[in-house]
Amino acid sequence: MTMTSSPEQPQALARVVGAVADWVGRLGEIWVSAQVIEIKRRNYATQFLTLRDRTTDVSCSVTTTAFVLDQAGALPEGSEVVARLKPRVWERTGSLNFECLELRVAGAGRLLAELDARRRKLQAEGLFDAHRKRPLPFLPRRIGLITGKGSDAERDVKRNTHRRWPAVFEIEHCLVQGPRAASEVIDALARLDAHPEVDVIVIARGGGALEDLLPFSDEGMVRAVAACRTPVVSAIGHESDVPLIDFAADVRASTPTEAASRIVPELTFEEALIAETRERCRAAALGRIERCGKELAQLRTRPVLASPAAALTGHVERLATLRLRLITAAERRITAEQAALDSRLRVVRALSPSATLARGYALLTSGDAPVTAASAQIGQAVVAHVADGELDLSVTATRSNDG
Repeated sequence: MTMTSSPEQPQALARVVGAVADWVGRLGEIWVSAQVIEIKRRNYATQFLTLRDRTTDVSCSVTTTAFVLDQAGALPEGSEVVARLKPRVWERTGSLNFECLELRVAGAGRLLAELDARRRKLQAEGLFDAHRKRPLPFLPRRIGLITGKGSDAERDVKRNTHRRWPAVFEIEHCLVQGPRAASEVIDALARLDAHPEVDVIVIARGGGALEDLLPFSDEGMVRAVAACRTPVVSAIGHESDVPLIDFAADVRASTPTEAASRIVPELTFEEALIAETRERCRAAALGRIERCGKELAQLRTRPVLASPAAALTGHVERLATLRLRLITAAERRITAEQAALDSRLRVVRALSPSATLARGYALLTSGDAPVTAASAQIGQAVVAHVADGELDLSVTATRSNDG
């Protein structure tokens, strides 16, 4: 509908915007191909996207629902999509917008969505867990290399490895692109894993398109890398290329050139490190000897070492004092015991018959029995015991004290 207007008879803005909205609403739905450059998810029903044309610098804002986004699956920014859009005019602001009624991932975006779903599945099984990662040997006896025959990746790994260290390689050539590549790499990985002298395995390939690197995101290959007993280094493509075996490998190298720096040490660096360590050990030993020498000199200046006998002087004097006190105490004890003994001896002697005999008395016995005046018989032989001997006597008469 054509509207007439003039400066004298202008049309109301709301009516004009409403007419435009009505006209745009009759345009219907249309499928478009585009690239997702921004996703703004909200906690409510309406979600926001920004789509950009794949060939020209043209972009637009798109509203949709959480259901449409969830139906599309994993949708990282940069994905190529085809969308069923319906143009709308928001009458309140007069702005043109598009409503997305259906959204499908297409082209590389579809592949990225599939790979992301596969990654999340394998990650949920624990194949990418950090505790499964094994450390690389410091100096491998033999390096297993899986790569394309005569490829730049093979030359880069070997050249840069030999530049750092004279290494020995066990090389398995196989396809690194196409439908048979995954199975050949898995077979080569099994052979190298069973090799008794191979200490590390490198899977190397140069850069390429997303489709060219798909074999290295094959689920079977990822599982084979995760189950490998020998540490595996993934060196596929460039820094921006991240196939799924990068997550399962023990070490990810961004390029085949970097893989060389991860699997062997640098000879010149290690020699310099050894020389530096040797010098540090020498300096530490000399420092320790110097410190011990100073400690020994300090010990030698101490009085106990300068004059060892001086420490005994006080003890000698104390020992002499204790010896004198011991002798004095012993002498006092002997004197006291001697006096007690003499006293007891005097008592004993006073009570002894010998003392009585010494005063001039005599003891008369006949056989073993003592003789008294009452028991003596005239003519009886008796023995008189005196202080200095014995006398043989004969009884000639008896007299008792009574009469």
